[in-house]
Amino acid sequence: MQTYTLNICGLKRELPIVPVSDELSIASFVILGDTELVRTVGPKLAQKLPEFDVLISAEAKGIPLIYEVSRFFDMNYIVARKSIKSYMQNPVKVKVNSITTEEEQILCLNGRDAKKVNGKKVAIIDDVISSGASIAAIEKLVNKAGGKVVAKAAILAEGEAVKRDDIIYLKELPLFNNNEKSKYNILK
Repeated sequence: MQTYTLNICGLKRELPIVPVSDELSIASFVILGDTELVRTVGPKLAQKLPEFDVLISAEAKGIPLIYEVSRFFDMNYIVARKSIKSYMQNPVKVKVNSITTEEEQILCLNGRDAKKVNGKKVAIIDDVISSGASIAAIEKLVNKAGGKVVAKAAILAEGEAVKRDDIIYLKELPLFNNNEKSKYNILK
């Protein structure tokens, strides 16, 4: 298996390169279960954030990171769910298509969480920003709930996202062109 070596905040990770389409592969960066990495990068990302009132992330890969960032600020956080749950009252929802998901999904907030966002400055936290579709969907959800996004932050920015001036990230992660079966070439 081909891998990409990621060096971040003094840590080294070998990321498997996996295809997401016939033409494109990504270095699969999964923070679920990587406590050392999350505990190391969480405070570093938190230090880069501007002033805000509420933290939000989408389920599921962003949850360990937002937990660590929330610990840095000693505050709670909100998770945008990928389906409406039976306990939700007056949920607010939006549609999303991301680079790592084949089908259209929804993101939703319980009505109680939407009230916590209303009129507040919100920081969005995620593991990787690539196409920006997930972050855009969360921002749309925050706006629909009456909040204002003041920061969009992730551990890594991938592909075209590295050119954006409206996101905060710690490190770049390349995309790979599948122009040969046995070798992946970094897209420039």
